[in-house]
Amino acid sequence: MTDDTQTQRQLDLLDRFAQAWNAHNVDALLSMVTQDCVYDASTGSELHGTRYQGHDQLRRAFAGVWEAIPDARWEQARHVAYGAERGFTEWVFRGTRLADGVQVDSWGIDVFEFRDGLIAYKNTFRKMVTI
Repeated sequence: MTDDTQTQRQLDLLDRFAQAWNAHNVDALLSMVTQDCVYDASTGSELHGTRYQGHDQLRRAFAGVWEAIPDARWEQARHVAYGAERGFTEWVFRGTRLADGVQVDSWGIDVFEFRDGLIAYKNTFRKMVTI
């Protein structure tokens, strides 16, 4: 496979992944990650944020976002793939917290590692807007 073909496949994967987030489709998301995928959330008590690993933990973590912010959406996605194993997506997150009705707007980035045509690692970073 040429580098251009590999890059395009990674970009297509990232685009489908972003679409699945906006569709709130956890099954589609899990179909695009390895069984042992690691997701480091942007918040948590550890330096790397809260860490989730494997489909069961990822299912709960991903669904938890939509439970807390039912209208969650990621806009202005821009995907970049580099090398055979890495990529990232920049986005603007918008939604309303169910608990208090506060509108959340945040700019962020997901850094990915790929393995066997799937996402093996997702590390999320985002700006913290003071409200």
